[in-house]
Amino acid sequence: MENIVITGSIVLYKENLAYLHKTVDSFLNIPLPNKKLFLIDNTSDKFYQYVLVEKNIEYIPVEDNIGFGSAHNRVIYRINRKSDYHLILNPDVSFKPKVIPKLIYELNKKDNVCVIAPKVLFPNEKHQYSCRRYPSISELIARRFNFLAPLFKKTIQKGQYQDKDLTKPFFPEYITGCFHLYKTEDFVNLGGFDERYFLYMEDIDICKKIDKIGKKKLYYPQEEIIHVLKQGSSKSLKLFFRHTSSAIKYFLKWGF
Repeated sequence: MENIVITGSIVLYKENLAYLHKTVDSFLNIPLPNKKLFLIDNTSDKFYQYVLVEKNIEYIPVEDNIGFGSAHNRVIYRINRKSDYHLILNPDVSFKPKVIPKLIYELNKKDNVCVIAPKVLFPNEKHQYSCRRYPSISELIARRFNFLAPLFKKTIQKGQYQDKDLTKPFFPEYITGCFHLYKTEDFVNLGGFDERYFLYMEDIDICKKIDKIGKKKLYYPQEEIIHVLKQGSSKSLKLFFRHTSSAIKYFLKWGF
């Protein structure tokens, strides 16, 4: 693969095809030359093999549901020394063509910033709290069980940086994983995501790893994207247990 400006990766498993097409179109409409999008298919039957066929798309069948982080890591050797920037993207995100060039410009302003993310909105344009402080156990429990939320209101608000002016750029502790734009070299040097997490918490974990190498994450609300946000663990018992398992692994790794 020739050296290109930007690569992106989307992990696929039981996706809403209308949302997915919007996401793919958003990437393909980025006004930059030499872009490539990797679609990593975690279905056992290679369901998405012929759903999206474009010259700037490379399809990667896994034929097993190996999880979010492990699937994104499948592209590391494909992008190492071959792209300048790499976008981790959820299959239910959309954005305007100007967003990526603007974020790249901001990302390049400081050497110690390795990842950037914009303001995130729901489809109804309501604000999503996508940059947060590292979670406590009590905050995670309160966010998962709505009836507890009023008891931990201040904890949740602090975790969501509601005490800050979120209209201005700043360096948050972590950025949710629906959209991470990295300098490719940094993503490769981080080793991608910790594959011990099947789903959930891997975005928080990689932000901890960024801290460990002395670099920063930039929240840049002057640009915005739309994210549908499935919130699967609050609707599915199986995903709830996945989230709980990931939380236990996270706190055992980084401390309580």
